[in-house]
Amino acid sequence: MLKQAFARHPKIAALLAGFASATGFAPLNLWPVTLACLALLMALIERAPDRRAAFSRGWLFGLGHFTLGLNWIAHAFTFQDSMPHWFGYGAVVLLSLYLAVYPGLATLGAWWLSRTKLPSLSGRARGWVGERSEPLSFPLLFAALWLATEFLRSTLFTGFAWNPLGVTLLPTGAAIGATLIGTYGLGALTILAAGAFLLAVRRRFRPAAILAAPLALLALWGLLSPAPATPVGAPRIRVVQPNIGQDEKYSVEAEYRNFRKLSTLSGQPRPAPRLIFWPEAAIPAYLDMEPDWRARLAHLLGPNDLLMTGGDKVYFKPVEENGALVNKLSGANNSVWIVTPAATIAGRYSKAHLVPYGEYLPMRNILEPIGLSRLVPGDADFWPGPGPQSLTLPANPGRPALKMGIQICYEIIFSGHVIDPANRPDFLFNPSNDAWFGSWGPVQHLAQARLRALEEGVPIIRSTPTGVSAIVDARGHVVHALGLNRAGFLDAGLPPALPPTLFARLGNWAPGLLMLMLLGAALALRRAKS
Repeated sequence: MLKQAFARHPKIAALLAGFASATGFAPLNLWPVTLACLALLMALIERAPDRRAAFSRGWLFGLGHFTLGLNWIAHAFTFQDSMPHWFGYGAVVLLSLYLAVYPGLATLGAWWLSRTKLPSLSGRARGWVGERSEPLSFPLLFAALWLATEFLRSTLFTGFAWNPLGVTLLPTGAAIGATLIGTYGLGALTILAAGAFLLAVRRRFRPAAILAAPLALLALWGLLSPAPATPVGAPRIRVVQPNIGQDEKYSVEAEYRNFRKLSTLSGQPRPAPRLIFWPEAAIPAYLDMEPDWRARLAHLLGPNDLLMTGGDKVYFKPVEENGALVNKLSGANNSVWIVTPAATIAGRYSKAHLVPYGEYLPMRNILEPIGLSRLVPGDADFWPGPGPQSLTLPANPGRPALKMGIQICYEIIFSGHVIDPANRPDFLFNPSNDAWFGSWGPVQHLAQARLRALEEGVPIIRSTPTGVSAIVDARGHVVHALGLNRAGFLDAGLPPALPPTLFARLGNWAPGLLMLMLLGAALALRRAKS
């Protein structure tokens, strides 16, 4: 009966399948449901009568997929007084309407190429798929196109890489494949696993086993490949989570209270060296311009400590007002500062991949007059920094010199763009302010950070105001974590980095090569059968 209902109403089936497929993401992690929903999508596309139906079914799947998976975005609007809170739900739908185009393009491309006539080895024109005698071609083709369109989604118009399909494999162990083919390659493997599910339902067990084999082997490899243990004598780190909500940040009273929380959780100064990590935008000060604030921070540090904290760097320009020149705020960087016990700045990193409408307002001259503004308070936009770089943390008695890469908040979700390959870091610091993100967003953010650790073979340290703060090893395992909406700290040794992975060496050329291999395999299978 259910099969007949889906056959009669394929658009509704596609929308519902997309909605259910998002349960594979954190916090639910129902990855078998995601595979089943993708299998249903493939069946719907194989039966699409024309291009319009092929695209619309993929687009409706994407609409449901992104609407549920990104529901946390609506929560951010509850902190913006200039916009009604209900607008947040409209924003989720509007964003999903756009993002759904990419699954639609993948399904359209797979449908069209499966019906394109190509000369076979015998010289006869044949389609790629559609015959029961060759069940592997369509899943291979769809996997290649999903990979390509997911890369486009993460790249075009500054990109929105949140919730790549491959992140659903984290609970299975097969996510270790990211060390070879990256996150986009994992998405293709997820499609192949869904193809295996569909073939098994059709009782085509041999081709189903062929498609499932790579995922099964990767899962076994992942289970048998733990990260190396943190050695005795590893640099000591303290990760601070003050449990400061977004509605507790913008007042003079809150400034004192919040600093007291941060300082208390940082612990008493002591001779043994520590690296102390605070969240994004942890302090309301401009450290290069306010020596008193630097002194307050230095007072918290032992003689061999270093403090990494989020804080803005601001820029002014002279503007004439009432016949006099005054300095007016023109822009800012979202930065991380390294503060020493001598109250000096040992380094600064500025966020390069900014959030549209969060940290800057696109088309400000058009949107601002009609009442739209950034979600973050302020009239000036943030400016981007130069991109990934490694900052040197100087050696001292008890700690060797270290190279620290930094990716602030949203930056960590962009596969292949998080480290400087010419100056490889020993670890990545990912300060974030996930207090905007409700209950689903922070755990999804952590999951994507785990993929970056896997891809690059480096540990990741996350410090957030309200969770989830964590220490992630170079195999993507969460070694220590503080859950949502609780104050606390993590004390641990710094996990070691691994040698550069294949993905770290090739970057997104690796999934690109996989895409070509999948397309070539689909063509070769079709022609060989012909």
